[in-house]
This record gives sequence, structure tokens and C-alpha cells, in this order.
Amino acid sequence: MLLQCANIQKSYGDKQVLHDIDLTLAAGEIGVLLGPSGCGKTTLLRIIAGLTSPDNGRITLDDQDITNTPVHLRGLGMVFQEYALFPHKNVFQNVAFGLRMLDWDKPSLERRVREVLELVGLTGFGERPIHELSGGEQQRIALARSLAPAPRLILLDEPLGALDRALRERLMLDLRRILKDAGSMLGRPEGMTAVYVTHDQAEAFAIADKLVVLNNGRVEQIGAPQTIYRQPATPFVARFLGMTNIFEAKLVSHDPSILEIGDWRLEIAPAGVNNSQFTIHNSQFALIRPEAARLIEDGDEAVNVVDGRLTEHSFRGRYQLITVETSHQPPLKLKFELETAVTLPPVGEKVQLSLEPGAIVPLESG
Repeated sequence: MLLQCANIQKSYGDKQVLHDIDLTLAAGEIGVLLGPSGCGKTTLLRIIAGLTSPDNGRITLDDQDITNTPVHLRGLGMVFQEYALFPHKNVFQNVAFGLRMLDWDKPSLERRVREVLELVGLTGFGERPIHELSGGEQQRIALARSLAPAPRLILLDEPLGALDRALRERLMLDLRRILKDAGSMLGRPEGMTAVYVTHDQAEAFAIADKLVVLNNGRVEQIGAPQTIYRQPATPFVARFLGMTNIFEAKLVSHDPSILEIGDWRLEIAPAGVNNSQFTIHNSQFALIRPEAARLIEDGDEAVNVVDGRLTEHSFRGRYQLITVETSHQPPLKLKFELETAVTLPPVGEKVQLSLEPGAIVPLESG
């Protein structure tokens, strides 16, 4: 592993902001720290950078203990929400700054600046004054400046936070490509290794190889973005990702796997039980994913039948969102593809739904 953080703890006064954090990243892996404000993600990033000292724990980079290494000797690149560019220098001078501090010879320095400007899509911008650049262009320059010295690890703290939504949508995909492409250009064929902080779920999913969801200074879940989206581990993770169909549940049978939610008996995929901490009759939680339901029509064979009343119906282009009140709380918030949604009855009418076993996810009590 290129980066290893073991048992990292940090307190400010009586408030402990990080509790025994463990994190590993392989060479070329982009790890995204995701969570709400105050969850500890920026504190962890600052500890990795050397800007803050941990109270306990150990950080290694390339098998070298850097826990007490000064920030300027760690060989890291850093990109922040505030671009921190030099307003009196042009683009070339800003990108070249770190290389000059490392005493690069002029031909090598000029070649590297051209390479990283091409990498971030700003070929020919070298002579531009900083004040003539848009916010997105300035953030690309800040990224190019951090990449130019070929750091072992690059740290990014809410780098798109100052940009409007439309520009963020464009740049988040570019940013992942840049980090992946930078490796081969900078002599790291596996890609750049990065730790990226954000509170935005869409940004995290677009950029991450490994997602680390934090809550109150603790790791709630670590995994691939697809895994965390499909199988959130705890109620907090599910709610943070915008999923609200969370119910107290008990596992009442293993073969087949049956969950009890009030008077519902719902069959679920065996893999869901095998990947959870559910035990027979132990009270836990379960998530019914928003795409779990289909409308039952006359003559349909169905499993996991739920009766309810349609109370909300919202058109969202390719799909429609509905709310169904049932005999249990909370109301079901469900998503239907457009071609399915056109058959829905009017708001206020009764509906009968079938819930897909594979879209019912056991959750740890968290």
C-alpha cells in the first residue's frame, strides 16, 4: 500500500474529532473522504498533509513512517478550495513555482509546465494573467501546479467547492481523468494516488476508486462507490446518500431469507444477509431501495406484496418519484422509470406494489 493511516485519533479540548481511523490506499488509487460538515474529513486530510499532528496513530507513505515528518519534506501535492494562486504571476510562473523551489533546470522546467498545462486542457495559457481566468480555469492551474513536481500523493480539499453546479459537473469528470492520465506523464504508470475531500455525493461517486464515509469522526463504511451505493452499511450512510426507506427489521428465516418489518414478511437475497450482521430475531434495520418496487397489475405473479396509497407523484424527466403511504412509517419514496410510471394511478388512489428481494438491504444498527 502506498498510504497507510492506522489508529488515527485527534481531539480539540474535550471534543474528539477523529476516533481510531484506519485508511489504506494502493498506488494509483483515488480515495474520497465523504461526509457532512464537522465529520472530521478535513482534519484527517490535514494530518496526512502534516499540517496537523495526530494525538495517536501512525502514517506511512511508501513504507516510510511520516507521522512526524515536516510538511515540506513529505513530497505531497495539495489543492484547496481557495486556489491560492499568485495574482502577480502569470499562468506559467504559477505552475513553475514548485519546480523552481526544487531547482529544476530551465529546459526541464519549461517542458514539464507545457506537459501539465496540456494535461489540464490549458495548452497555450502560459502567458495569461491570473485575473483573466475563470474560476474553473484557475482551479485547473492550481491542480497543474500541484502535479508538476510529480508528488507521491496529492491531497485535494473541496477543490470544486467554490464553483457553480454546472461547472462542477463538467470538472469532476475531467479531474478524475487528469489524475489518472497524470501518472504516466509523471513517471507513475499506475496513476496518481490521491486523497480527496468532499461533502457532495455526486462528486464523490464520479471521482472515487475507494469511498470513505465519515460520521462524527468515525468511519461508517469503506468500499467501492458502486458497492456503497448498492449496499449502504448503516442507516446513516443510506440517509446521507438520500435514501429514506429505512425500517426496523428482524431476520426470521435463513432459508429462504425473510425479514420481518411489522406485519410485512419480505423475502430478500441471501447475499444481503451473508454480507450483514443480521442474526435470527436480532432487531436491526433494513433499507428498501428507491428502485425496489414495481406496480402489480391484474394477473401478475408477485413477491413481497405491499399495499398502500399514492400520495405524491413528481415528474423528473427520465423517471418519476412517488410517495406511497403504507401501514408502516416512513412512507415509501420510490423511483419509477418513465415508461413504467405512465401506468400509475392518480394521487390518492390505492396501489399494490411488489418489492424486488435484491433491492432490500439489511443494515447494521450503526
